[in-house]
Amino acid sequence: MACPLLRVRPLVLAAGFLGWLLALVAPAVAQNAPPLTPPPAGATISAPPLTPPPTAAPRRTAAPATPAEGRDLTPTAAPDVRPGLKMTKGTGTLPNDAGQVWREYDLTPYTSRIKDSERPQQAVVDWVLRETGTDVWFSEPLGILSASNTTLRVYHTPAMQQTVRGIVERLIASGDEAHVLGVRLATVGSPDWRARSVSLLKPIDVKQPGVEAWLLSRENAALLYESLQNRADFRAHSAPQVEIFNGQTQKLARTQPKSYSRGVQPRADGLGYELIPGQIEEGYSLELSPLLSLDGKTVEAAIRCQVDQIERMVPVAIDVPVVGQGSRVQIQVPQLVSWRLVERFRWPTDQVLLLSCGVVANPGHDANSTLARLNPFGGGGQRADALLFVEHRGAAGQVTTTTAPTPPASGLLGVPNPLTGRGSLFRSR
Repeated sequence: MACPLLRVRPLVLAAGFLGWLLALVAPAVAQNAPPLTPPPAGATISAPPLTPPPTAAPRRTAAPATPAEGRDLTPTAAPDVRPGLKMTKGTGTLPNDAGQVWREYDLTPYTSRIKDSERPQQAVVDWVLRETGTDVWFSEPLGILSASNTTLRVYHTPAMQQTVRGIVERLIASGDEAHVLGVRLATVGSPDWRARSVSLLKPIDVKQPGVEAWLLSRENAALLYESLQNRADFRAHSAPQVEIFNGQTQKLARTQPKSYSRGVQPRADGLGYELIPGQIEEGYSLELSPLLSLDGKTVEAAIRCQVDQIERMVPVAIDVPVVGQGSRVQIQVPQLVSWRLVERFRWPTDQVLLLSCGVVANPGHDANSTLARLNPFGGGGQRADALLFVEHRGAAGQVTTTTAPTPPASGLLGVPNPLTGRGSLFRSR
């Protein structure tokens, strides 16, 4: 049986060790711990419940990031914030301070019949802008004009909606057939043909300076054309019958590139200089866009014509070393003469519109060049009075291919033809 003193000795040693440890830690703890106050008399002292220490979540090993296939990993640029710029999302509703209303017009009856244009609805937008102007869509009150192949969407005042509706109705009511326009181009060396034609011409207003316009009956147009043919300085050209759907635009153009040397520049290898080539499209282009009235008795046409002619090339000699051409080369400075016609006309479908652009530039300066033989304004470097006859001939299915109108034959009763001295302006009854 063990001695009781042997069992007490380990306990004494352990108590001594704890006392020594507390003596070392107690001063440091006492400096940071708040002062202890004895509990009030009669209070029950209880130890706080013991809670297990939180366990750390297992750490996951992240897989290396791999770029997604086809994804653009370019960092998104920070928004460009400029001082003074204010941008809001707005109220979410369209302002209608002027009573604007939203309307959608079905364009399918019009666009479905046009097969040779990728964007037939563009004609609708063009004619709306011609009728209303562009300012009304980019100023107050707020306006919206947008067209797809099937729908025209418009947000504007009721009065503007009426204007847009009128254009759409005229385009849709034209039927499924294209219409035929007779276009005749001619030049006369002198404008004195007007002196003998006054009785046949009915002047109409033209906004563009230098351009004159007249209306003629079909018979008088034929008489005038015949009298012009008898002149030595008259040059008649092709008289195409242009088939075009109502509102669409038809372009007639004849141009020829003219190449020249417009300057010099240092070579990339540093070995001297080289010539800079240039090119100018010399010739003419004519664009027509007709729009019939609802009853078909009036035609309106937007006409755009331009002519670019090189009168001559001014040579300039430059003393620079050009590889393969010696130390002196010649460049050319083009002397251009151009004119433009942008007008809109309205006239009865049973009459002929005649335009004179005045004595203007000829697109060709060389009488033997290909352009001089093709262009409708003549060649040889001389200027001439350019004449344009425009005539509405009806729906394509009702018009046969014809040449220029034939004037009334001689031997008719009535007033003699004042232009040729024979024939008559009126047929016998």
